[in-house]
Amino acid sequence: MNKYICIDIGGTSIKYGIADANGKLLYSDQTPTIAKEGGPGIVRRVKSLIDDQLKTEQCGGIALSTAGMVDPNKGIITYSGPQIPNYKGTQWKRIIQDGYALPCSVENDVNCAGLAESISGAGKGYDPCLCLTIGTGIGGCLLLNKQIFHGATHSAMEIGYMKMRGKTFQELASASALLRCIAKQKGNPEKINGKVIFELARAGDSICINEIDYMVDCLAEGIANICYVINPQAVILGGGIMAEDTYFSPRLSAALKKYLLPELYENLHIAFAKHRNHAGMLGAFYHFQNENRHLFNK
Repeated sequence: MNKYICIDIGGTSIKYGIADANGKLLYSDQTPTIAKEGGPGIVRRVKSLIDDQLKTEQCGGIALSTAGMVDPNKGIITYSGPQIPNYKGTQWKRIIQDGYALPCSVENDVNCAGLAESISGAGKGYDPCLCLTIGTGIGGCLLLNKQIFHGATHSAMEIGYMKMRGKTFQELASASALLRCIAKQKGNPEKINGKVIFELARAGDSICINEIDYMVDCLAEGIANICYVINPQAVILGGGIMAEDTYFSPRLSAALKKYLLPELYENLHIAFAKHRNHAGMLGAFYHFQNENRHLFNK
């Protein structure tokens, strides 16, 4: 049975594992990214992880999901924000193929998460399917017939940069924006995290309740704007903070009803991501499978 190394490079952690030919994760783990080391440091860490896996596993390829804008054809990072310095220009395909003589695929992490949700997650059976990740920023992926829409320069759906209310979408509706606003008002940022915020909100804390409501309102407005352009059948929401789906769901539905015309609202399926921490690795595998059909059709 062929096995494949799957790696998901994020700004905080690098998740890695082994998938079988059917896309079932047989093993997974994670390690800190240490983003301040920049692109060269991440390359060293990823190569070390691959070395460790190949000591005990015979693998048929390596599938990468990564933060940053990616040219998936060339396997190159075309843009990266300041969170990961000196990452732009990293030639992942060349590095992996030259170093290991194994086929390699590379795709943006949000696109990978969206692909995973579209094929085997909460977006299965819906087309078009819009997937959003709400975290440090806001990322988007549009799936058309289970295929990622990349745009002319492989930078489609960079929706975090949409202009709203004099700011960007992610400055208003990301998890980090919520944390910053609450920490500023409470004056103890070291004690504020997502879990604490929702515990306080459920206990009746007015600051947390109001800021979450504002975030949800901004999120709904942004989603509505996108829906008016692409008219998706489903919107799937991922990212760590979206694990609070029971709190978000009724509030987001009410806000979307305010911003969307009835025809769009009544025919839109809203769901929360199924694969969670495994989405990037699974999506990386699906992307690898799409690029290397000859390996799976024997």
